[in-house]
Amino acid sequence: MDNNFENIEFLDDRFLVQKCIEDDRRYQEALYRKFAKKMFQVCKRYARDNDEAMDFLQEGFIEVFKKLENYRFEGSLEGWVRKVIVFRTIDVLRKEKRYQEIIGELDAELHVEAEEFELLSGQTTAERLRELVNQLPGKAGLVLKLFVIEGLTHPEIAEHLEISIGTSKSQLNRARTLIKASLKSE
Repeated sequence: MDNNFENIEFLDDRFLVQKCIEDDRRYQEALYRKFAKKMFQVCKRYARDNDEAMDFLQEGFIEVFKKLENYRFEGSLEGWVRKVIVFRTIDVLRKEKRYQEIIGELDAELHVEAEEFELLSGQTTAERLRELVNQLPGKAGLVLKLFVIEGLTHPEIAEHLEISIGTSKSQLNRARTLIKASLKSE
């Protein structure tokens, strides 16, 4: 890469996307370098170790480049890349039949305030919330994480988990109810 790419974070997204669609390897590398560190952290949430997270990252970026012409500049490019990578990771996990395992294996930072769950206890810490979320059963925990942490909509969650939109909503409600009940009992 030449010196034009030293400040990749300042490259115009439209220009960058267009060059990637045109199959310009320099700009594809620039797009990768622009988001790889943040996306690696996302992949680590779903992986057993750093090697598996790197595999998820690579699989995810392959999918990003395949689907890049579908990006419509509605919302941030980073957010779109993140969604593509998360969906690809879920697809890989489903194919590996690890879908049910990932709830217990996620070591994610839960970046939500207690108010997100309308919790009564002002003493609740982020660490305690993370513990409660990681103890949620199967789909309830996964739907909550995808909805709150990843910012996915119910239609997106439903499509990628192969469940109905109603099931996604009910699992989110179930997760919130279980967390509230756990906090009330403490």
